[in-house]
Amino acid sequence: MELISENKVFGGVHKRFKHQSSTNNCEMTFAIFLPKSVNNDTKLPVLYWLSGLTCTDENFMQKAGVFKYASERGLVIVAPDTSPRGEDVADDENGSYDFGLGAGFYLNATQSPYSTHYNMYDYVTNELPKLIESNFLVSTKKSISGHSMGGHGALTIGLRNSLQYESISAFAPISNPTNCPWGIKAFSGYLGDDEASWAQYDATALLRQNTISRQIPIKIDQGADDAFLVDQLKPEALQNAAKNIGYNIEFQLHDGYDHSYFFISSFIEQHIEFHAKHLR
Repeated sequence: MELISENKVFGGVHKRFKHQSSTNNCEMTFAIFLPKSVNNDTKLPVLYWLSGLTCTDENFMQKAGVFKYASERGLVIVAPDTSPRGEDVADDENGSYDFGLGAGFYLNATQSPYSTHYNMYDYVTNELPKLIESNFLVSTKKSISGHSMGGHGALTIGLRNSLQYESISAFAPISNPTNCPWGIKAFSGYLGDDEASWAQYDATALLRQNTISRQIPIKIDQGADDAFLVDQLKPEALQNAAKNIGYNIEFQLHDGYDHSYFFISSFIEQHIEFHAKHLR
């Protein structure tokens, strides 16, 4: 593991590292925020943040305004990159933003050539937490959050591993990817034509199957003026699936807000408090 950069920020320090990932068979980058309180020899819980299409590990850390709130509540934040990268890593043949580099969709690809590197599900759920817990003063208690494609990742990872996470939250998540253009394109390319295999990476489908080990708290915020709301995000599908099995999701629709980091920064304090409550 190699330190790329280190910056003093409000309430702590922000660091970026790169390491050789055995899961993705390439070099991966992640960012970590360590509150000042981590120096008190107290193992703090971790909030994993998954970013959206075209993003890297840097977007959330630079734009969300999260450090003050995480420091006040004693949370470490870890933000991995959104996909594997490198000269040998396959990309969309047309260089499109919604597939390939920057668009890993937090799944394990089964189709060549993507299956060699695109194993973000295993990376986020297994390899990265082990790396963090082995190298930093953190506890094993963790929660997960994300935005858009990352919101999709947070929901599916949290629901499928509900005994490992204390809480899930998302901003404008892709809630039903098997039924939207972004998801259909990604799942077809990464997973192939067997649509039955897609359901494991669809939060709405997971709720419909009702095989979740436990109902952990979920918080979702969505902008009403989000340009992707109707065609891509489909939060009503997730809400209906949850309602049908008696799963209470805290969902708020905010008039006037779009899909941007202006929206995220406006409500990130509430998400940090939500996770802090469940991680205490």
